[in-house]
Amino acid sequence: MNLDCIRHPRLREWIDENVAMCMPDDVVVCDGGHEEADRLAERMLRSGSFKRLEKRPNSFAVRSDPGDVARVENNTFICSRFREEAGPTNNWRDPQEMKGELRQRFFGCMRGRTMYVIPFSMGPVGGPLSQIGVELTDSVYVVLNMRIMTRMGEAVLKELDRDKPFVKCLHSVGYPLTLGRHELPWPCDSNNKYIVHFPEERSIWSYGSGYGGNALLGKKCYALRIASVMARDQGWLAEHMLILGITNPDGKKKYIAAAFPSACGKTNLAMLVPNLPGWKVETVGDDIAWLRWGDDGRLYAINPEYGFFGVAPGTSLKSNPNAMRSTEKNCIFTNVATTPDGDVWWEGIGGEPPAGLVDWLGEPYDPSKGKPAAHPNSRFTAPASQCPVIDQAWEDPRGVPISAILFGGRRAGTVPLVHEAMDWEHGVFMGSIVSSETTAAAAGAVGQLRRDPFAMLPFCGYNMGDYFHHWLRMGERSGVKHPRFYYVNWFRKGADGKFLWPGFGDNARVLKWIFERCDGAGEAVETPIGNVPAPGALDLDGLDLSPEAMAELLTVREDEWLADVPGIRAFFGSFHDGFPEELVARLDWLERRLRHPAAKRHRSAIA
Repeated sequence: MNLDCIRHPRLREWIDENVAMCMPDDVVVCDGGHEEADRLAERMLRSGSFKRLEKRPNSFAVRSDPGDVARVENNTFICSRFREEAGPTNNWRDPQEMKGELRQRFFGCMRGRTMYVIPFSMGPVGGPLSQIGVELTDSVYVVLNMRIMTRMGEAVLKELDRDKPFVKCLHSVGYPLTLGRHELPWPCDSNNKYIVHFPEERSIWSYGSGYGGNALLGKKCYALRIASVMARDQGWLAEHMLILGITNPDGKKKYIAAAFPSACGKTNLAMLVPNLPGWKVETVGDDIAWLRWGDDGRLYAINPEYGFFGVAPGTSLKSNPNAMRSTEKNCIFTNVATTPDGDVWWEGIGGEPPAGLVDWLGEPYDPSKGKPAAHPNSRFTAPASQCPVIDQAWEDPRGVPISAILFGGRRAGTVPLVHEAMDWEHGVFMGSIVSSETTAAAAGAVGQLRRDPFAMLPFCGYNMGDYFHHWLRMGERSGVKHPRFYYVNWFRKGADGKFLWPGFGDNARVLKWIFERCDGAGEAVETPIGNVPAPGALDLDGLDLSPEAMAELLTVREDEWLADVPGIRAFFGSFHDGFPEELVARLDWLERRLRHPAAKRHRSAIA
């Protein structure tokens, strides 16, 4: 044990309590240094858990247990004092009952293993928007990934020496090395997974899974579920949003935040290579944003993470060259296929599968079986600092000023390419009705349409009705300068079932229009759902897109939207008492406009 460096009394007490419960053979406080990382990686190589990738310096491939490949929303719990505080979109359990159940699982769960103590900062260490956490884990995989995804180690311990508050994160793979048990390449307890949050006491207990956000507790568990409660209590926002900077040919720059459900193009947009001469996009963050009002009345955002935990399939030099270049070294790849010459491969990376390919299960790849070589939710963990278009302000502890907030998802129809909200309240309404076709990023069926307000349905740590109230209250503050709100849909399809919009680098054409609208320019046409680009307002120079396709992309069909209204109304109704009346009024307003599209469409129509 090397616990002498722990001088924070409450932290030391908490570690001692969990050592007594979990019974590890040893306890190690992680310093986050290169020597420590090299030593742990060598241990994983010797055990057969890691495979060194000769084509990518200091990079490794790892395969998970087939039963541990994605978030497990059915086994994710919010344990607030009262069921109403968790709301209808979360799985609720009584905190004391759940702790009693978990203690039985955690008792002796680290026998034969080392407990690693990971002090980490979400956001630049010591920054005014940053927060601290400490994760206890028996997984070397978690240690090495947390080193990439967070600022961890000695600098954080020094912050803790100042008696700073911290979120308590306890994790175990649930596979003690008791008598007669041998180590596995991917230890887990796949039949007994618990990802449990205790918002009032700012703590997380995770058992049984070693995968992704189930185990890297600084990510979705802390940065969204627990942080969203902290944000509500302290007057800020913790959101499932990318942050990008966009600069026009004149050198003028704006920052945009965007909320899309997982695997719906956040990373691609955050690292966009614009198909417009003179325009530049730079990355602040690809997944999570923490936002506060600044002293100047503008909304400022930081990326609390230090790395990218990106979906691999579909990522290529064509779709996202900057993501590919971010993964050239110092990366961990999970559940991808591997090539005989020591590289990685996945569907959509480009080209045919090479001879001798080994799939994510460790078997020779046989395309005749009709199964993918890489798991659809396979991932890369890459340092954000390696992104070739990382924004120079990405580590500014004050954050960057946000001019526009985008929502989006996968919709084959109904939702146009882009539309603009009338005001803050309308923007919150837009965020509350986000829906998307499900993907492999979450366990369950793929391709079903589900409501995912603000892309936060799996990640809000309290009642989403109260979450909408919080967003509305944030916009009511005096002296603030509201960003504009937009809803985008890159995935609209034509009658032939093919995507109408080319996407990727051409998404910059939509960002350009948004940029211009934020400057008080950019022509728009009012529709029942909001403003869409006027004919000719989108820069389509050099784009091979027929006028008919463009018209279809921006068409608002009242009958299709009216067909959506009952589902939205039922979703709002599922919150019962306390749901914001303002959003119900906005839905009524939308329905009236849809039924009478030629009527005057002014904000006062809500009254």
